[in-house]
Amino acid sequence: MDFLDELKWRGLVKDVTNFENLKKRLETPVVLYCGFDPTADSLHVGHLQQLVLLKRYQMQGHHPIALVGGATGMIGDPRPTTERSMLTEEDLQKNVKGIGNQIESVLSSDNNPVKILNNRDWLGEMTTLDFLRDYGKYFSVSNMLAKDTIAKRLSTGISFTEFTYTILQSIDFLHLYKEHNVELQIGGSDQWGNLVSGTDLIRKIEGSEVEVYGITSHLIMKADGTKFGKSEGQNIWLDPERTDAYTFYQFFINTSDEDVMDFMRRLSFKSYEEIMEIEASFKNEPHLRLAQKELAKELTELVHGKEGLDSAMRMTEALFSGDVQNLSVSELKQAFAGNVVIEVNEDKNIVEMLVDTKIISSKREARELIQGGAIRVNGEVVKDLEFMITKDNAIGKEITVIRRGKKTYHLINHVL
Repeated sequence: MDFLDELKWRGLVKDVTNFENLKKRLETPVVLYCGFDPTADSLHVGHLQQLVLLKRYQMQGHHPIALVGGATGMIGDPRPTTERSMLTEEDLQKNVKGIGNQIESVLSSDNNPVKILNNRDWLGEMTTLDFLRDYGKYFSVSNMLAKDTIAKRLSTGISFTEFTYTILQSIDFLHLYKEHNVELQIGGSDQWGNLVSGTDLIRKIEGSEVEVYGITSHLIMKADGTKFGKSEGQNIWLDPERTDAYTFYQFFINTSDEDVMDFMRRLSFKSYEEIMEIEASFKNEPHLRLAQKELAKELTELVHGKEGLDSAMRMTEALFSGDVQNLSVSELKQAFAGNVVIEVNEDKNIVEMLVDTKIISSKREARELIQGGAIRVNGEVVKDLEFMITKDNAIGKEITVIRRGKKTYHLINHVL
């Protein structure tokens, strides 16, 4: 199958302005772009599909442009429910820089690098009269009101500021067509109205014979109908300072069996044949979670690099086996981020430490568990009732990991 047909198979094509003509156009290199609004200082996994899509085109020899909305971010793409909060100039610039660095990292290439642009560079210089005279006259209010993003807000109210967002995005497409030879815009299915507005504006200003293209992809949704991209209600960020490699890896390891092959087709760079082979193995032995492991490895390396993947896998294996001695203090803190850390300021024998920290309720129970081999200290079974838990034998002279049974972990932080 050709490139566009493969995208369809992967679930990455919803609407196209002219499918057959685009398929023919993609036979030779094209310049394309995707926009990213700087609503935060980091992208999250919900943005991965568009980043991966840009990279797919890049790998086919097409030339990707990532447009960061330094101007449109001051307004915000209309949400289905309420107005967006306005960002301060300081926060906006911080966000633009943060997501630009992440885009550059994911789309790094020696011979076909991504070009990152900021629409503040042209929209920021536009006057009100320029906006109304040169562009506003090409937009029909009745057509704008019919667009999904606008229509959904009419009952609750929408400001003129957000109402004009689609015009600004259309100006972006026109500017990129004229200045950077961009012929294709990609985006999520919620951007279809904006994409079509852009193609229409280009034809009206540049001539009806000009053909540019817009293509959208289905938004990623979980099988249970909930939104992809969150873990326990928290965003999974692409910034390693906000979401570490281990947490990122575990997010995909914990993908449900119902969702994993859909996510694999959308987000993996593996070939059709490789994915079919993984799917067959996964269906025969789902308990081995091969699909989850392959997807987690590929995407963690893409976002966090080989070093981040190695660390995430080392931490995963250490927690599975209970052998935590080879982890660093920072890795331990990442791996046990959800655990309560107990601070102690003196060395104690194991029985007293277990009871005084309330890990175990009584000395009798503590002694029974220790003698029964149910207590591990830093990965090692301890049966000696006089064993001392000290700062000197802590990992990094800072953290002692106590495991009770097979899965219950407690962290002791020595603050002597």
